[in-house]
Amino acid sequence: MCCEPSRRVEEAYDRIVVIIPAYNAARSLGDVIRRTRRVSPRLDIVVVDDGSTDETSLVANQAGVTVIRHTRNMGKGEALRTGFKYALKSGCTAVVTLDADGQHCPEEIPELVEQWLKTGADIIIGTRKRQPGKMPIVRIITNTLSSWMVSLSAGTRIDDSQSGFRLLTGKVLESVRTTSRGYGAESEILIRATHSGFRIQSVPIATIYRSEKSYIHPLRQPLLFIGLMLRSIFWRFEHLVRK
Repeated sequence: MCCEPSRRVEEAYDRIVVIIPAYNAARSLGDVIRRTRRVSPRLDIVVVDDGSTDETSLVANQAGVTVIRHTRNMGKGEALRTGFKYALKSGCTAVVTLDADGQHCPEEIPELVEQWLKTGADIIIGTRKRQPGKMPIVRIITNTLSSWMVSLSAGTRIDDSQSGFRLLTGKVLESVRTTSRGYGAESEILIRATHSGFRIQSVPIATIYRSEKSYIHPLRQPLLFIGLMLRSIFWRFEHLVRK
């Protein structure tokens, strides 16, 4: 259990938007929203329903949070971009993203915010421990490999590039544009952000794996991240040209 948040963390909540991309997450979403709201009623919570075929939007609407729905499934990258657009229009200072499947502890949001206020970093990543028994062995292998490749492309150490539990400042959202439609967008934003001079920090978070279906294919991930590395060469060149 997290310790009581400091006053400055509580005050920061007024300009933080929590973005929850969701796809067929009706079973777990309600609990995620309730726990997020218990962190602080000052947080603005938005659920981006990425074309779900179940009652994801209904659950979110009944919970009384802002709901933005895609008419068809467009991928997590598009869901995040939709959430970022909403956050920027709201005039937020930062966003916190977390998944709808219950694999992140909303109670740890204060730790991300505290690290942001303490370090002034532009992105705070909630980093999971790669422990057998807590994380499936296939995930340990793919997570280690992909984090190494993203770190190499970004030019800085990133221990958990696949973690969807993170804080990003409004400056990052305004400056960094991504094109990946799927889960690669989370790594793309890290690479592009470091190319633009933004700083990344991390905080340890709980490692939770549930029985919900994963939409990430572990055997295809190495190929996805190899492609990401190759594209990152172009992104760096593109950034240098813009400068």
